[in-house]
Amino acid sequence: MNLFRFLGDLSHLLAIILLLLKIWKSRSCAGISGKSQVLFAVVFTARYLDLFTNYISLYNTCMKVVYIACSFTTVWMIYSKFKATYDGNHDTFRVEFLVVPTAVLAFLVNHDFTPLEILWTFSIYLESVAILPQLFMVSKTGEAETITSHYLFALGVYRALYLFNWIWRYHFEGFFDLIAIVAGLVQTVLYCDFFYLYITKVLKGKKLSLPA
Repeated sequence: MNLFRFLGDLSHLLAIILLLLKIWKSRSCAGISGKSQVLFAVVFTARYLDLFTNYISLYNTCMKVVYIACSFTTVWMIYSKFKATYDGNHDTFRVEFLVVPTAVLAFLVNHDFTPLEILWTFSIYLESVAILPQLFMVSKTGEAETITSHYLFALGVYRALYLFNWIWRYHFEGFFDLIAIVAGLVQTVLYCDFFYLYITKVLKGKKLSLPA
């Protein structure tokens, strides 16, 4: 644990809470990609299957439980509780183009060819592109609500902070995980255009819009 990882975890948690509050308070999931949220639920499930077999710390266990619970709660809200407000007409990204390649890559490139390790690697690869359906939906509709923009920005900050976490660990612990670093870089790059628009528009009180 270091400051960058802790702040990254807080940013990630903030993003999830912002999304849940947005849906619950507005009683609507308009503008939210259900497909991205399903992918995140798959990510956390695949990554944290070791929840009951590999205890690291109370903090680690609590965060795993929170991520899994929140991701499935979000999916439930979108596809059940507030299903009538879900904009499926714009949430049309072909997720099989993300799931299949990342699954195949996890079998081919991993640290250890064991079920849990392959699933962990799959979750790392899939998380790096899981936000694409949401970004695609925003580009299709042409704009995003301010709270949705805050959610996306907090997710991007989480990934950026985790890159600094890997730099810290390499410098002070000699620890280097190429799979996690490359996947983190890919995910951060996907947010770059959004970061620019967020800083130049949302923070100035304007509505964020992406080119369709």
